Amino acid sequence: MRVGMGYDVHKLVEGRELVIGGVTIPYEKGLLGHSDADVLLHAIMDALLGAVALGDIGKHFPDTDPEYEGASSLKLLERVGELIEEELYVIGNIDATIIAQRPKMAPYIEDMREHVAAALHLETGQVNIKATTEEGLGFTGSGEGISAQAIAGLETIANASYAVGPAESGCGGCSGCPRNRM
Repeated sequence: MRVGMGYDVHKLVEGRELVIGGVTIPYEKGLLGHSDADVLLHAIMDALLGAVALGDIGKHFPDTDPEYEGASSLKLLERVGELIEEELYVIGNIDATIIAQRPKMAPYIEDMREHVAAALHLETGQVNIKATTEEGLGFTGSGEGISAQAIAGLETIANASYAVGPAESGCGGCSGCPRNRM
């Protein structure tokens, strides 16, 4: 089993949409960043990449590359999922926490879970997202920014596999590996 941890933070500013977990949340401010600045998805991507020792999102999607300016973090998460598959790992679970004083995240968490699960071809039950405040303390408590933390558990395909057909016939055609999902 491999475990990765991710953390991200973005400043709240006027004139930007607030996108967290792939959900646009009505609020007077949004997060500042090169892409859509989805702090939750960035933390999740870093956790996944870290679990398989592939660096971080800055390595794969640098903020100096115009291709990623304004990019949807859901699309970037899909690409991270592909990288995980290419390395022959499967995601067991993701647990993430959004740290924000405002706005309240509870009404949006189920949609966030569904977006993450869909982007990574997971069951919603493999994705847990929660939110907390910092009781008015620090930059998140004062409303200057929002942060997120995530942890992900991954397993190699070899450890997660099981027999799906007679051994002498080769691949049993399950949906467990990328070539059979096409």
